[in-house]
Amino acid sequence: MIVGIGTDIVQVSRMTALLGRYGERFPRRILTGDEFKKFSVSKQPAYFLAKRFAAKEAAAKALGTGFGSGLRPCHIGVGHTERGQPFLEWQGRANELVRILGVSRGLLSLADEKEYALAFVTLLAEREGAKPGLSLERALNSLKLSGNGNGVTD
Repeated sequence: MIVGIGTDIVQVSRMTALLGRYGERFPRRILTGDEFKKFSVSKQPAYFLAKRFAAKEAAAKALGTGFGSGLRPCHIGVGHTERGQPFLEWQGRANELVRILGVSRGLLSLADEKEYALAFVTLLAEREGAKPGLSLERALNSLKLSGNGNGVTD
């Protein structure tokens, strides 16, 4: 069953401008530790960031929250299999949300063409009769009750 879908497109020149303005502060803020290591040796850092940022935005949209309720870009990671297939990694608040929503698998597709990077995310759940909208409300309420819904990061 599909729990959520999300898509995002990022202009590569926007990432170039952010890198020029903030240097490593911006990637350190949005990337996971593993992603930052790969970013540090990337031959095309703006493209690397554009794809990752698009993937993180698309995943946040698929979760139904966007970046809010304490969910930050660094809570969503992007990796690749040995064959190059991209996948999502959940940390912190994102990990809590996917658990509460019953997400069993996140599918990620990435594309880039000249000045744009695009990401599409589909979140799947194995359980029958899941109600994503109700689950999202429950997830957000659960985060508030646990003291984690106030925007304070882990």
